[in-house]
Amino acid sequence: MSETGRDPAPGAPTDRLGEVFDLVGPLYRRAYRKVEQDAPIEGLPVGVRAVLNMLREHGPMTVPQMGRAQALSRQFVQRMINDAAARHLVESVPNPAHKRSSLIRLTEEGRAAIDAVIDRERAVLRRIGGDLTDAEITACLRVLSRLLRHLDDIDMD
Repeated sequence: MSETGRDPAPGAPTDRLGEVFDLVGPLYRRAYRKVEQDAPIEGLPVGVRAVLNMLREHGPMTVPQMGRAQALSRQFVQRMINDAAARHLVESVPNPAHKRSSLIRLTEEGRAAIDAVIDRERAVLRRIGGDLTDAEITACLRVLSRLLRHLDDIDMD
């Protein structure tokens, strides 16, 4: 119901945003399965791929910083970092800002692995998005970014 006590008109932004959520879940799950299916090529589980890509995009980070950035538990991120470290894809380095929370950074092997995954993903995306305009993609990014930002601020009770 709207603030006026009436249901919003069909096709109202609220309904349309609901359609976005209805698509985001299946999209995420299918992309997740695809990454996992292709994992034997680089041997990267989707969680490890996520932390490697974060380090690729932002440079060295602490485990808590990565958890906050991705809305994931520190424990989950730590497991992914441990997996990546066992594969020699990341390494811990001293953090001048915090003695007990090391920075995690990509190794050369880690950078090569995530670059290969990203290159392969972009090749697939080129085939998928060929008829989408820059304006359509910009609008999609604007909507998804706004939803993500505001979901953190909303009390769902």
